[in-house]
Amino acid sequence: MSGLQAIRYTRGKLEVLDQLRLPHEHHYDDVATSEEAFDCIKSMRVRGAPAIAIVAALAHGVELYNGGCKASTPEETIAYVDSRLDYLKQSRPTAVDLTNAITHLKAVVRGVDVSALDHAAAKSAIVDAYIAAAEEIFRKDTATNLLIGEHGSKWLLANAPAKSPEGQVSVLTHCNTGSLATSGHGTALGIIRSLHTAGQLLHAFCTETRPYNQGSRLTAFELAYERIPATLITDSMAGALFATRKAEKHIAAVIVGADRVVRNGDTANKVGTYALAVLAKYHGVKFIVAAPTMSIDLHTTTGAGIKIEERKPEELTQITGAVVGPDGKVDVTRTVRVATAHQAIDVWNPAFDVTPAGLIDAIVTEQGVVVKGESGVFDFRDIMPERWAAVVGK
Repeated sequence: MSGLQAIRYTRGKLEVLDQLRLPHEHHYDDVATSEEAFDCIKSMRVRGAPAIAIVAALAHGVELYNGGCKASTPEETIAYVDSRLDYLKQSRPTAVDLTNAITHLKAVVRGVDVSALDHAAAKSAIVDAYIAAAEEIFRKDTATNLLIGEHGSKWLLANAPAKSPEGQVSVLTHCNTGSLATSGHGTALGIIRSLHTAGQLLHAFCTETRPYNQGSRLTAFELAYERIPATLITDSMAGALFATRKAEKHIAAVIVGADRVVRNGDTANKVGTYALAVLAKYHGVKFIVAAPTMSIDLHTTTGAGIKIEERKPEELTQITGAVVGPDGKVDVTRTVRVATAHQAIDVWNPAFDVTPAGLIDAIVTEQGVVVKGESGVFDFRDIMPERWAAVVGK
């Protein structure tokens, strides 16, 4: 598993890697309150659906551990936890992992039996239960990602439309779905890591992922850090890549993560994913979504019901980076912000788009791989039967 850590945690202390400074500088921010977590998430110093949920959950746990809750009764304690979680939920609305984590944490604090306890002991029991549940979300995510890597790599090798004579495949990925977006290993990038570890990856291509450049800043950094054979391309080069290099490089799949997968399989992910799915379908390349069951939203029936976050115009018209000196060397001690477009131009900057289920070949979860049945739709009831029964019914 990768040695990179986006999140460092011990009980009472949370540190989050500032991903806006990557790839040239490693700096961890101390996050001790819900306000600090909200700002960290909203500003995208931390990003990736799993990591967002983990940071929000743990930050409030740190807040509670350090005495942030001044309530005196169990009812007031639960109300305080609810209010902080409701506040954190607004930081980034599209990623469903945060909503699912909050729903779970609210259920945990309500499930504490305080009937035989005085107010002080009851409050302590509720706080302890919350912290333990938040820590379990963090721990479980890594195990989940390793299973996604295992299931996804096996499925791809069994269904790849192209392989090298040695049985290797090349893949394309979009945005960042690795250790920097999770507690470790990653989802889509986790599948790539698993292929590489098994000696079955020929080459990985990653997109720049405009406008925030998570591909060039983060995914390219992770791939180079681990010496995985990889090439960076701009988002607009994907079609040309498939048309001219598919046969030579044995490109078998596009593998992406997900911020939200709804009941019919429609998937919200970083903007540009939809276009890649269309290109993959045309060129006969498999299109795989890697997502933990925490990212599956059974309450929303189709992608039309997904709220798409829109980001500020400056993220498209300006960019920050380290200064390159006359000698060609990067000076990590100096950063500048420059304009890349006329500042008066109108900007539309959705952070995500929705890929229709019809363009997706497989959805890989920690519980296994889900493919479309004879009816042509995805059915998640077998991998999450309890949630399916609670939300959908029989």
